[in-house]
Amino acid sequence: MRGLTKAIAARRAARTERSTGPVRPALITGGVVAATAATAGLLLAGCSASSEGVRKEGPAQTRSSSKAVGKQPSASPSVTRAKVDAAALIKADPKISDAVKKNFKPCVKDQYPVDVIYGQLTDGSRDDVVVNILTCGDAIGIGSYVYRAKGGSYENVFSSETSPVYADIDRGDLQVTTQIYGSGDAVADPSGEDVVTYHWTDGKFRETGRTHTDFSKVGGTTTKSEGSGQEG
Repeated sequence: MRGLTKAIAARRAARTERSTGPVRPALITGGVVAATAATAGLLLAGCSASSEGVRKEGPAQTRSSSKAVGKQPSASPSVTRAKVDAAALIKADPKISDAVKKNFKPCVKDQYPVDVIYGQLTDGSRDDVVVNILTCGDAIGIGSYVYRAKGGSYENVFSSETSPVYADIDRGDLQVTTQIYGSGDAVADPSGEDVVTYHWTDGKFRETGRTHTDFSKVGGTTTKSEGSGQEG
């Protein structure tokens, strides 16, 4: 997939295979987004959980299912899962830059270039929503956002517009990948990438880990370095 490194493309493919619904596909920000049914088209529709409690949506994906094996898990707080209209959510979010909104247009008819991932990040009673805005042709990530349910609306609690960028949910943590390009690099062949992991603590995301990878131009060899986490 052009515009995404093999690592990101593999994560998207793996997430899609584990999802149980059709797929639609960071400085820290705040602010309530008017995402009620009237203003941001929140579509309440139940959906079952994947094996990791994460559901992803995006264009042209097939439905799959999995069955739990073994004993039922112990009782835990119920999590409500509701599908959102990601395009309307983006348009109603005042925290998203004008530049991103200006270029946020359907690729075909009403099909917007977004990856939408549902899962638990902030320990809320409803699923958090991770939205990645992509370009139509090359699937380059131009913005990644995390929304937390707050009453009848959604609050933007995390955003990154450092393109190319892609956010995902990894075992309850937020993982944000940013591709690094050198002079002369092709879109599909970046020089490296930074992967930053965040954990929700005391009402905000805090950085808990950072990895930088330099991609070799020959032989598929990579050099990886890891850094310690810090507060975001």
